[in-house]
Amino acid sequence: MRLFGKNPVIERIKVNPRSIKKIYLQEAHPDALYIKKKARKWGLALYVVPKSKMIKMTRHANSQGVLAEVDDFTYLLYEDLLDLAVKKKLSLLFLDELKDPQNLGAIVRSLACLGNFAIVLPKKESVEVTEAVSRVACGGENYVHIAKVANLSRAILEAKERGFWIAGAVVEDGQDIYDAKFSYPVGLVVGSEQKGIRSPILKHLDMKITIPMKQARLSLNAAQATTIFCYEITKQKKKT
Repeated sequence: MRLFGKNPVIERIKVNPRSIKKIYLQEAHPDALYIKKKARKWGLALYVVPKSKMIKMTRHANSQGVLAEVDDFTYLLYEDLLDLAVKKKLSLLFLDELKDPQNLGAIVRSLACLGNFAIVLPKKESVEVTEAVSRVACGGENYVHIAKVANLSRAILEAKERGFWIAGAVVEDGQDIYDAKFSYPVGLVVGSEQKGIRSPILKHLDMKITIPMKQARLSLNAAQATTIFCYEITKQKKKT
């Protein structure tokens, strides 16, 4: 797996340098001194290359002159993530068959900024943490715990058994987000871009919530909507 860009690579050096195999740095890079110093500290292989080679290596992706080869993303076991969520009072985000890596990357970035969230993904019919996701997350994947599960419905039921109250984001017929009152610990379910939350999961919800749209013909994408819901969860949690 590769990381593209200054922020993703620098954040990985800060948080998990042992996962880095090689770093490629474009000649005359403005952050060369910092990156070289950190690479030397952790004994990381670093190669300074001309711009032409960097463009070829990144296949014209916007690398900002920095590229790193790293270990694949490490997922937590769901049991461990659930224990961690209870211990550290994290809110859970269940993504029901989300497909777009751009959406997952944006969600991870938002949750890293908000803090105190963990993500649960189904193993099948779902996006996972890839190079494309990491590029959009801009290093946020280093700060958000993620687990993959074989059965999302069962995972939600296990969370409910541990005391989590489960809300679901729906396009219509849900309670207005401005009036909703969350109970904690809380888990939020967000459905796929096309189908929303699947029927078998809807029956496990304690509450359905909706973002009202002033322009009925317009809608937010999954990442935008998730950020709004999670911000509201964070805001209300601080008042409890």
